Amino acid sequence: MTRLEICKGDITKLEVDAIVNAANESLLGGGGVDGAIHRAAGPELLEETRTLGGCPTGEARITKGYRLPAKWVIHAVGPVWRGGDANEDKLLASAYRHALKLAAEHGVRTIAFPAISTGVYGFPKERAARIAVNTVRNFLANESHRLERVIFCCFDDACVQAHEKALAEAERGRRRDGSAGE
Repeated sequence: MTRLEICKGDITKLEVDAIVNAANESLLGGGGVDGAIHRAAGPELLEETRTLGGCPTGEARITKGYRLPAKWVIHAVGPVWRGGDANEDKLLASAYRHALKLAAEHGVRTIAFPAISTGVYGFPKERAARIAVNTVRNFLANESHRLERVIFCCFDDACVQAHEKALAEAERGRRRDGSAGE
């Protein structure tokens, strides 16, 4: 059974097979998590992302991890929050699904996600956490994969609390409807 975990810390330091980057469409680096991952991975990451030609919102691309402890970086492009009426929820869920599919295709067993779109993109943390948790749980229940551990790596306490609440709500819902585990 795959374990879902929440941690507060620096995603670039985690010893997992893959980390997910909250990327922008250019994939060429930016602020927040994106900038931190590019800095930690070294210039080779930028060289490789330049060859990819960008990535549409709601999708993901994979590169090597270079100087990171992680072998892979999965660049997931989440939506900019525009008030909730511009397909933001679907695009965010799609970014998580695409990242998980790439992880499965590359034999990833351990993966860490940041809170995609909740930084400068302004997606409300609790709403984003519910989408993240539910999308990951649904993927794990319905797809063939080798994922053993999925970590939601949070930058601050508000993010940790949002993910804890989302996991608790998902677990209560699972018990109520009698569905199987994670």
